[in-house]
Amino acid sequence: MKQDPQEDQGCWTVGRKPVQEVLFSKPEQVDLVYFQDTIRSHALDRIVDICKSQKVRFRKVSEAEMRRLHPGNHQGVLARIFQPGFTNMAAVLEQVTSAPLPLILALDQIQDPGNLGTLARTMVALGGAGIILPKNRTAFPGTVAAKASAGALSRLPIAQVTNLARSLEYCADQGCTVYGTGLAQKTENLFTFTPEFPAVLVLGNEDKGIRPNVLKRCDHKLSIPMPGAMQSLNVAQAGAMALAMFARARSGH
Repeated sequence: MKQDPQEDQGCWTVGRKPVQEVLFSKPEQVDLVYFQDTIRSHALDRIVDICKSQKVRFRKVSEAEMRRLHPGNHQGVLARIFQPGFTNMAAVLEQVTSAPLPLILALDQIQDPGNLGTLARTMVALGGAGIILPKNRTAFPGTVAAKASAGALSRLPIAQVTNLARSLEYCADQGCTVYGTGLAQKTENLFTFTPEFPAVLVLGNEDKGIRPNVLKRCDHKLSIPMPGAMQSLNVAQAGAMALAMFARARSGH
């Protein structure tokens, strides 16, 4: 399910002065800034410079695309906002040391915001430490995801990263064992394996699974035995089952 920008109107900061202000005051809230490519002004050039200095992503798009994103008067610039604010990898790793379930969930280009929200809700319910999201080709934690999460997205540290594979290496360097799920060869049975904590669980894209370069960073590869008629599960369903097995192991039962 692709995200409809009209369902996320509350996630936009619109216009030159408001966008500039949020970039100065709360850059951690800004996911992406859009500029209309046919509008030129010193004010917009200034906002581009601020994006670069704050290391905030920006993109130039056509007038038609801007109108699709926001049909009202936008003055040539829109900022997509995640109100709770994104954090960084260090903060998520700090959280894993004290979380009831010392596990970080890494989502490799999950496309459906409903899946993102559902997985966040499961993580909060089980006491997980936080979520890692790639900056590109990933569902945005906006209105659709927030509804599916039932408020969990505002209660869970979420880090955006440029390179997920390198971030997993960083987690491993900090003492985390990295687990991936999917159909790779030489997998371990999810129902019988014994996890090591602190841990990172990687879930892949709904259609393609975990990218090969990311899968290489996984210390263990897990699969769900499916003796029944169905041979696949929704990523949120598979993720919930995997998280439950980690929680079961953590509780000692």
